[in-house]
Amino acid sequence: MPLLLIPVLVLALFALWVTLLPLSLWARYRNGRARRRAQGWIVRGNSWLMAASLPVFVFSSWVTTRWMPHALRDASIGLLVGALLGILSLWMTRFERHGNTLWYTPNRWLMLSLTIVVAMRLLAGLWVGWRHLASHAPNEMAAWLDAGAWAAIGGLFLGYGVAYLWGLRARLPH
Repeated sequence: MPLLLIPVLVLALFALWVTLLPLSLWARYRNGRARRRAQGWIVRGNSWLMAASLPVFVFSSWVTTRWMPHALRDASIGLLVGALLGILSLWMTRFERHGNTLWYTPNRWLMLSLTIVVAMRLLAGLWVGWRHLASHAPNEMAAWLDAGAWAAIGGLFLGYGVAYLWGLRARLPH
């Protein structure tokens, strides 16, 4: 009898995940556009950790080219676009100085567009998985959404984070 509850538990967890996913995306958007105080040690630490993750990301994309030939190219394009987006976001961010403290508010439209990219990538992955389970046939969308596309999205967010944090680091009071 307890073994029969396992599929029900799995379905309940999946339903809970699907229910809470929009709420978590909304929380990501709200947190992304919130006014924050730039604490020096946090910004400096995060900027160095993001920079240290760049070679790991590029190396893993290079290894992935064994199975997905365009993974490194897509990851590089994602990094470049993400860095440009980070610079644009830094330019659009509102900065305020109160004494020796720096406060910043990221642009809400750019944060909304990044949140939509996350949501669309999740929906595309679910859709391709659903189509694969339903037909067991190769899907033309699956080739477009292969590991290279995952690497491009990862590169987009990593490039954005590196550019934004290093730009924010440059604006910190010394």
